[in-house]
Amino acid sequence: MDQKKFKNPSPRIKIIQKIYNSLMNKNTIIEFPKNQYKKFIKDVVTGTLERSDLIEETVNNYLKTDIDLKKTDKLLKIILFAAVFELLFKHNNPKKVIISEYLLASEYFLEKVQIGYLNAILDKLAKEIRKDE
Repeated sequence: MDQKKFKNPSPRIKIIQKIYNSLMNKNTIIEFPKNQYKKFIKDVVTGTLERSDLIEETVNNYLKTDIDLKKTDKLLKIILFAAVFELLFKHNNPKKVIISEYLLASEYFLEKVQIGYLNAILDKLAKEIRKDE
């Protein structure tokens, strides 16, 4: 991968990394070093982890036939949950921006076919969660 891309990565990449690290290392304290997006990253990471049951319920309610979270790749699930958290609780961010940012960030972690699947799922969820946009 191009090292220049990692110099100042998207806050969504940091969010995905921090959630993944937290889930893989249960007893680790999540640190949020100084960053221009520190508050945003911290809000989304802690919010996603604290509300994962609500997020899972939301995904299951709207996508019963489209996704089985028990069989879903862990990284795909993390990206999905963080994006759904933002769709539910970060109303100052337009749904199109949230989706495109997570799709861009997912290029660092997922295969092309998974990114296409993620796009379809986020699109369908966003239409349900944010009907007014």
